[in-house]
Amino acid sequence: MTPSPARPAPVTVRVFAQRFSSTPRGARLARHLAVHRLNAWGIPYGSDVSDTAALLVAELAANAVTHGRVPGRDFEVRLGLDAYTLRIDVSDPRGERRPAGPGGITTPAAPPVPAALADGGRGLLLVDALADRWAVLDRLPVGKTVRAELDLPH
Repeated sequence: MTPSPARPAPVTVRVFAQRFSSTPRGARLARHLAVHRLNAWGIPYGSDVSDTAALLVAELAANAVTHGRVPGRDFEVRLGLDAYTLRIDVSDPRGERRPAGPGGITTPAAPPVPAALADGGRGLLLVDALADRWAVLDRLPVGKTVRAELDLPH
């Protein structure tokens, strides 16, 4: 009898999704719940992945509240975790249609560098520096999703 071929290990994907009010309080809650969920999934508080994810969620949620806010509409945070990658999606209801590549994904160019004394404009520079990959996706029926991905250490 010949031995059966080795089967690949099953893939476990964990997903968390939550809508938040488009307020600074909603953005703060999104960050807190994201790191709480990561801790429950085995990525401990204070680890490099947890701290980086907290910064990414905080920045993307703040952008959704500040620039993507539509009165009466919420923003959404979605986390996806598999054995190799943490995916962070933050969606808001404001978005303009852009030419997109395959799958509706717009790969952003390098974010513009703000003037040295500017009060803002550095958020996407942080996302670009912290994430292994990031993109902007159209959200149907309306809005946009900014996706940031972190490769997990093994």
